[in-house]
Amino acid sequence: MVKKLLDTSTAMPLPFKQPPSSLCILRLSAIGDICHTLPIIRTIQKHWPGTKLTWIIGKTEYPLVNEIKNINFIIFDKANGLKAYKNIHQQLKNTQFDALLHMQMSLRTSLISLLVKTKIKLGFDKQRAKDLQWLFTNTNIPHKEKQHVIDSFFGFTEALGIPQHEYQWDIPVSNQALPVDKKPYVVISPCSSMAYRNWTAEGYAAIADWLYEQYNMQVVISGGYSTVEKQMADKIIRLAKQPILNLTAKTNLKQLLSLLKEAYCLISPDSGPAHMATAVNTPVIGLYACTNPDRARPYLSEQWTVNRYPEAVQRKFNTRVDQLKWGTRVRDEWAMKLITVDDVKTKFNQLSQANPV
Repeated sequence: MVKKLLDTSTAMPLPFKQPPSSLCILRLSAIGDICHTLPIIRTIQKHWPGTKLTWIIGKTEYPLVNEIKNINFIIFDKANGLKAYKNIHQQLKNTQFDALLHMQMSLRTSLISLLVKTKIKLGFDKQRAKDLQWLFTNTNIPHKEKQHVIDSFFGFTEALGIPQHEYQWDIPVSNQALPVDKKPYVVISPCSSMAYRNWTAEGYAAIADWLYEQYNMQVVISGGYSTVEKQMADKIIRLAKQPILNLTAKTNLKQLLSLLKEAYCLISPDSGPAHMATAVNTPVIGLYACTNPDRARPYLSEQWTVNRYPEAVQRKFNTRVDQLKWGTRVRDEWAMKLITVDDVKTKFNQLSQANPV
């Protein structure tokens, strides 16, 4: 089996000398990385408008992008276990692609890649191909050091033969009414899927009060359905002295996207909503101490990012960021507490000067 996966004899040369007829994109999750994938999709669509695109995507993530035109979506529901793979096989068994873009490093996606019929299976270079992804590909993007996730994804279009980068997301946004009393408003999305990335309820409450008192801003808390997110929202509201609109567990992905599109800005740790806001051109005050913002910040909001990652790295590893392996995380609860209320106030003041409220 390993010998077969390593066989590169059927690999075709890249870049393409003319636009291919069809491409398959394999990126199941998560919400943030789905957002990171969209500029790559838009680049292909702009420069090769006649190329048919099929995107294998996770069931949870699909509703965010399901209204994008000219993409054949194939949904993978991991909850179905083996049946999910059989469903993918059934849908792909009669289709031959010019290339597969294997854009997710996980055993699950690599197993799916075996079901895609194509002579070119393009994946990450061996230095970055975690979870043995390199065993399941026969062509690799060039190795590049210290890239933001989006820039690393552009390695796929560059390898195919498109040197241009189109920083466009263009997710269709519904015009449904939002339960927000007034504008402008600031959205606080306090939780990441990784709890160690979460800032403190005390910090969020202090910022919410300050926004209300200093800027007359309505503050809206958003979040999902998990117990952690609900408890965090409840604690922030208990600690705050000023009114906060709590929409935790009250919006689906499309409603959240609409909420973020109309917001003055979003305040959030490294999370899916931070990258959703980027996709609708809403500024993000990103709170980073556990992950390197140069790799994972909201792509268009570098100047508004609170960056305590260097201090966290120094404390945890007793070294500098430039001496650490790219992508290293500080998974300790104390790390996000390095971020102060004044850090967030400073970034908001800078944003308000550049973009008056």
